[in-house]
Amino acid sequence: MDDLDLDPARTALLVMDYQPAIVGRLPDPDAQVARAAAAIEVVRRHGGHVGYVRVGLSAEEAASAPAHSRFAALAENEAMRPDAPGTQVVEALAPREGDAVVRKSRVGAFSTTDLDEQLRARDVGTIVLAGVSTSGVTLSTVRDASDRDYRVLVLSDATADPDPEVHDFLLSRIFPGQADVLTTEELDARLG
Repeated sequence: MDDLDLDPARTALLVMDYQPAIVGRLPDPDAQVARAAAAIEVVRRHGGHVGYVRVGLSAEEAASAPAHSRFAALAENEAMRPDAPGTQVVEALAPREGDAVVRKSRVGAFSTTDLDEQLRARDVGTIVLAGVSTSGVTLSTVRDASDRDYRVLVLSDATADPDPEVHDFLLSRIFPGQADVLTTEELDARLG
């Protein structure tokens, strides 16, 4: 991890897939939501930006997925529609006015959204990721954000996966090639 301090005004925390239908797959969803809330509080206290990414597929988006795609299976799942309760940001982490909020129809945070444009308009150069799941949205977003030349940080305590071994492997072996991995407490110190 590089030791450079972060400019809060150019830093955005992305809270990804913290929605009931996804967080509910974790062993202790309430504890995970509390860790994400702590990360949001740190970034807000320092004057950084907060963005929210959620997944929800319209019937047309789901139906347009090729039959071999995992998204094709969602074509009939009303619980994954954009307006369904399970696809909304969990209430305890609700966005505030002025936060970036996007809905995606794929795994990563960027490919089917205008998130990049929203972050660039705020002059964000560093993104901090808090996501469920580590092997899904976080992995896809680390790779894509790195390709887009963002400085990427992953919060090890505000990111989770239903498989703890996969989570640990990604944090220790894969992400360090393209991102700094740190805790919310370490982020607080670097923003300070």
